[in-house]
Amino acid sequence: MKHDLILAGVGGQGILSIAYVLDNAAINAGLTFKQAEVHGMAQRGGAVQSHLRYSDQTIHSDLIPHGRADTVLSVEPLEVMRYWQHLRPQGWVVTSVTPYVNIPDYPDEAVLLDQLAEFPNLVLVDSGQLAKAAGSQRAQNMVVLGAAAPLLELPERYLVAHIRSLFAAKGERIVEVNTRAFALGQAAGRFFRGLVDAGMDPVPALRVCQKMAPDTIDPDRAAEWAAALAQDRARLDVVLAAEAPWACSEIPTFAR
Repeated sequence: MKHDLILAGVGGQGILSIAYVLDNAAINAGLTFKQAEVHGMAQRGGAVQSHLRYSDQTIHSDLIPHGRADTVLSVEPLEVMRYWQHLRPQGWVVTSVTPYVNIPDYPDEAVLLDQLAEFPNLVLVDSGQLAKAAGSQRAQNMVVLGAAAPLLELPERYLVAHIRSLFAAKGERIVEVNTRAFALGQAAGRFFRGLVDAGMDPVPALRVCQKMAPDTIDPDRAAEWAAALAQDRARLDVVLAAEAPWACSEIPTFAR
């Protein structure tokens, strides 16, 4: 196996932390890896990117050519647009939709989401919302890592183990916040993909995910939600207009 990954975000979002977890999980899985230097961290809020490659064969370069990356994993939505050219034709984009507005002409959220929705293989998560539910906005990087986890071909137990080791020195509360952020991101990412795979467009699928109480998200119920909401636009409007979050288990009552 071989996986080529572009990590992207802005300075201060914890790109190195994601790389640490992936590098060590790859070693545990008996793989070789190469990681290019992380660029941009000298300026907090500036663009940050790194190339990360792992394989069961020898890796000859730490740089991923344009058109060859399996995944672009970004903790900031606009940063996807810097690096999408690296994707292979069937590559995946996994990104937060929580903006880090660090430039005066940052694009309108709706325009940016529409651009992201054009990627055929896409996972969108609201890392700000999910990190808050986990206990800290600083855990957004672990939310996005969780959302990407099903695509990364690395055992989940190794990923979680190295999240725990990464934050161990900061105490058990911080460890639990970050492992919880990973779990919430994984569930939300799978739920989003379940909605899209069942026929929902990406932007409405994201909005439905944002209306779910994070603790209740059950990816196995995504197709059921998509089927109920596909029956008429009014049902989707009801979900999106609700002030209180929906519990994922509410779909049987709602569907009637």
